[in-house]
Amino acid sequence: MTVVLARLSGVVRRFGSVTALAGADLEVHGGEVHGVLGENGAGKTTLLGVLGGMLRPDGGSVEISGSAVELTSPRAAWSHGVGLVHQHFTLVPTLSVLENLALGREAGASGLRLPYERIRAAADLLMEDTGLRVPLDATVEDLGVGDRQRVEILKVLLRDPPILVLDEPTAVLTPAEVASLFSLLRRLAQQGRAIVLVAHKIDEILAVADRVTVLRSGRTVLSAARSEVDTAHLIRAMVGAEVPGAAGRHADPGSVGMLQGAADSGAPVAFLERVSAKRPSGSDALREVSLTVKRGEVVGIAGVEGNGQRELALVLSGRLPADSGKVEIASGVGFIPQDRTVEGVIAGFDIVENMALALHDDPRFGRGAWLDWASIRREAESVMSRFDVAAPGVDSFAGALSGGNQQRLVVGRELARASDLLVAENPTRGLDVAATAFVHDEMRRLAGMVSGPGIVLLSSDLDEVMALSTRVLVMARGRLIRAAENGRTKEDLGALMLGGAASDA
Repeated sequence: MTVVLARLSGVVRRFGSVTALAGADLEVHGGEVHGVLGENGAGKTTLLGVLGGMLRPDGGSVEISGSAVELTSPRAAWSHGVGLVHQHFTLVPTLSVLENLALGREAGASGLRLPYERIRAAADLLMEDTGLRVPLDATVEDLGVGDRQRVEILKVLLRDPPILVLDEPTAVLTPAEVASLFSLLRRLAQQGRAIVLVAHKIDEILAVADRVTVLRSGRTVLSAARSEVDTAHLIRAMVGAEVPGAAGRHADPGSVGMLQGAADSGAPVAFLERVSAKRPSGSDALREVSLTVKRGEVVGIAGVEGNGQRELALVLSGRLPADSGKVEIASGVGFIPQDRTVEGVIAGFDIVENMALALHDDPRFGRGAWLDWASIRREAESVMSRFDVAAPGVDSFAGALSGGNQQRLVVGRELARASDLLVAENPTRGLDVAATAFVHDEMRRLAGMVSGPGIVLLSSDLDEVMALSTRVLVMARGRLIRAAENGRTKEDLGALMLGGAASDA
């Protein structure tokens, strides 16, 4: 019989008039990986925030190793052996990776000097063990979202907690990194530690977890051994009903499922010719990239983080000027950024104001400096309804929404404004199974329209790229590589991601 290292019972947590947790339970055993699932807004991040000392519950109890505790702060949680990898990054942007890894560490310090060399050596060993590699001397603000996620994971793993809590750590990791991370989690569990993992991909939870808990509307509706559940069972528990086609979307497609869009006859909406661009650090990000995107097609772009996908997305969305080459982009461009909290929404603005950020130059919603706030409000209500954004109303602050509901808002807003081109970076990051299925169906619908926009999908999820794209490209070392027509399995794309002969797209 395994030992219960943490037990949360009847936990209640309110944010103003919104009840995020309405009596949730979670029991975590040493020697197990415990998967936590639920729709966006179900209360997963809030429950983990209580366990990690980020949030104080309004009701219920928390026990660590059989004793009732009050986790009033992250430091208090650390003192009880709970380490939390956050969904939203908590790094200091202006510090280096190594300095962020050193924050909060006192062991080995001498006076005011932190043991940087000891931390560097430990980080090197951990990166070798996990496959989660990141440049230790780079400044965090110069890193992409994938590298920042790796730093968050490494920061907690370096402290070696007996209870490790990870809130969506795999959202922007490559398949190889996910596999390495899961292998590490299994080894840590075998040492007697308790691992709590939140993920939106059901197949990931089923692959690594010993036990699964499902939350719905702030309550625990299922807690069972992995052997007792399957994908369909978990989907029903999460949403209270079947989601058409969702179970199939979680299976490995094996090879690219080509969409039949209007790509062959559509007019070009984006044209890049021998485009080069640099990163903020001054290094080359794009190297003479040529790409044509036609109306009605989905161009899927895969690649290991740091190979230029980020800069390509910024050039295509008009947010980064090219250093050289020719760029022609149509006017109606929607952009789903890689980090919703930094580029997608402003937490202190309400939903209407966040809609206005994207619609202010659309003649349907005002003229010049004068905005038609009534029309923007109606558009915000329409997006909330269509994309099922869980909030009391359009006057709610974006910062009060769960991460998944923020993503729903951004996706809905940008799909609505993308009349010519949609540039989407990991568009389903943080979305639950139902929302992911909806977004995928919307992209398929747009791709099937003769007058639909061209779509550029940049995703770390190879299954997503393969399932949605009319053609697939890979970015490696700042260049685009065209996938051969008969070589579009995950293994083929993975080999191209590691390098290959570049060709124009």
